[in-house]
Amino acid sequence: MLERLFGLKRHATTVRTELLAGLTTFLTMAYIVVVNPAILGDAGLPVTAVAAATCLAAGFGSILMGLLANYPLALAPGMGLNAYFAYTVVKTMGVPWETALGCVFLSGLAFLILTAVGVRQAIIAAIPRSLFAAVAGGVGLFIAFIGLKSAGVIVTNPATAVALGDLTQPTAALAIVGLVLIAALQAWKVKGAILIGIVATTAIGWGLGLAHVAPGGYSLTDISATAFKLDVAGALNLKGSLGLTLLEVVFVFLFVDLFDNVGTLVAVTKEAGLTDEAGSIPRLNRILFADSIATMAGSLMGTSTTTSYIESAAGVAVGGRTGLTAVVVGVLFLIAFLFAPLVQAIPAAATAPALVLVGAMMLGAVAEIDWKDPEVAIPAFLTVIAIPLTFSIANGLAFGIVSYAALRLLRGHARRGDWLLYVLAALFIARFVYLAKG
Repeated sequence: MLERLFGLKRHATTVRTELLAGLTTFLTMAYIVVVNPAILGDAGLPVTAVAAATCLAAGFGSILMGLLANYPLALAPGMGLNAYFAYTVVKTMGVPWETALGCVFLSGLAFLILTAVGVRQAIIAAIPRSLFAAVAGGVGLFIAFIGLKSAGVIVTNPATAVALGDLTQPTAALAIVGLVLIAALQAWKVKGAILIGIVATTAIGWGLGLAHVAPGGYSLTDISATAFKLDVAGALNLKGSLGLTLLEVVFVFLFVDLFDNVGTLVAVTKEAGLTDEAGSIPRLNRILFADSIATMAGSLMGTSTTTSYIESAAGVAVGGRTGLTAVVVGVLFLIAFLFAPLVQAIPAAATAPALVLVGAMMLGAVAEIDWKDPEVAIPAFLTVIAIPLTFSIANGLAFGIVSYAALRLLRGHARRGDWLLYVLAALFIARFVYLAKG
């Protein structure tokens, strides 16, 4: 049955490898069960209900992706978009959280429509293949930076923006031990090196008292405080200034999710070798439909935009190649629904090394870029460097697409068939202007 559903032999993988990949991906992104409720709780949403909604949205979205599109892409409420939801839309604009959930639902519906008419697919096709490799490399640096920062190896500094942290601190020291352990296992080509490293580092963390298990669990009734509480009618209110504000909110949810999702999709599928000879992504429609439906379902459950997670690359790094990996992640999130506090038992020092080494492997994609051609190399470099430094995949894509379009125009290489590329560049410029004014 699994062979018929996922084509394991065709993708040169096994059930054991896919299970291992799914568990690895889950462990690297399980932090969302704790972090998402904390962020949305600041906006007035009931924390226990959001924790339950987070688990169910991630479980549903990941399983849907695995079964519908057969890709090792895990989904969960997106970081960044949840902060925009809580701190900008609800706390700054004063929009009720129920209405904000309605905006999330409408953005998912708009995504579904854009996918059905082929707009999202056309956007992905318009992006130069050199930028695909640049996005993969930039995302590699991005998740490595996230890992180092969460472990305290890199810290903020008012004079230099970032600086080396105190490596004698327990979390940073343990992360370095985990990094050396996983790197050594990978060098010896040990199967499941990343997962073994995470488990071993977690065990050391328990022994040092760096992780604490919170008592209690979540019941099915907790989610009732947010489930189906969204106010779509309020989000559709077009009267007065509030209506205009809500239109802006829907647009931002739509725009940021689109390009963050595209960047994640490109990076993970390229790392997994799942693109075809022309660099295109097979079954793209199904991936985008799964993403759209997951966003709508997540808003119904009571959480912000659900999207593909770059941490899926961790599962790909240990051999995940089919939707079975995503299904495993989804099932684990459904189990976590009952035992969400246990996720806190996995310290950041255990998952950080995995993110760093996955990022290192993803950086290899930049070898495909023609660095001798400035028309290709400059946009690629801007993409690679902007993703980690601006903490945004969408910003990196924006820098790359705008600079690529500008160089094509200035060199007289613009073609009529590239019209969508220039439309995207204009939209990104408008986005920069909008963010500057905001």
